[in-house]
Amino acid sequence: MSGLAARGGEFKYYSLRKLSDSGIGDLSALPISIKVLLENLLRHEDGVTVQADDIRFVASWDGVPRVREISFMPARVLLQDFTGVPCVVDLAAMREALGKRGADPKRANPLMPADLVIDH
Repeated sequence: MSGLAARGGEFKYYSLRKLSDSGIGDLSALPISIKVLLENLLRHEDGVTVQADDIRFVASWDGVPRVREISFMPARVLLQDFTGVPCVVDLAAMREALGKRGADPKRANPLMPADLVIDH
């Protein structure tokens, strides 16, 4: 993990440059979308859900299609109104069903923050 000092304080981040310098290979030519996946794997590497081999696999991406499952744990989900409204309706229905069964409706909560953008 690397640090960046700014007016607001010290910020921590996972450096792809340091990963590249550690001998994993040249990451500069990777598409940004692959770099996003790689950074996400670095943030969540725990040896169980995300293993070092997963990071090596994504870091060695060469554009050739391969079948392999990797973890992706975004910090936030951004939903437009036409996809977000059905999610909110489903969440409300699940909470209502839990309440009718005597369970705590708050048990039906998203696992990560979600932002719903309604543009009209």
